[in-house]
Amino acid sequence: MPIMDHPRLLTTEAAVSAVRALADEYRLTMTVTEDIGADQTSRRTSAGAFVTVDPDGSLPHEAFVELAGAPEVSVRIFPEDDAKITVDGVEFQDVPKDSVPAFLRSVYGGLAFTKGRFFPPGQWLVVPVPGDETYQELIASVTLTPWLARSARN
Repeated sequence: MPIMDHPRLLTTEAAVSAVRALADEYRLTMTVTEDIGADQTSRRTSAGAFVTVDPDGSLPHEAFVELAGAPEVSVRIFPEDDAKITVDGVEFQDVPKDSVPAFLRSVYGGLAFTKGRFFPPGQWLVVPVPGDETYQELIASVTLTPWLARSARN
């Protein structure tokens, strides 16, 4: 197992580096937008006007990563140790920052799959990661993208 899949507390910078290494491995084009400072990050509602640091003096760091290819993936890494990962339009909220590399490795490594259910009805995208952890989200779209359709299992 690659070192970046081992659980540890990743900084935003370390998480972006791990995603960059994975993008290189799978030959994916990657773009990154980074916001640094409490006045720049999306979740800093408690920060006062023109305040750039947290009360503890640290600079919060947030990143938005887009990976081109099939499937289309974007990752918003928040300073609060979690991330939102979107895979072909399916949003996974509150993924721990430490799980982002393993999550993406499962998606690009062919472990992620879709499955239909009679109850609750609908199609679900399931992403297993090492350590007996599985993320699954309802696919809100009526029609599946080609990648989601290819990933179907019963």
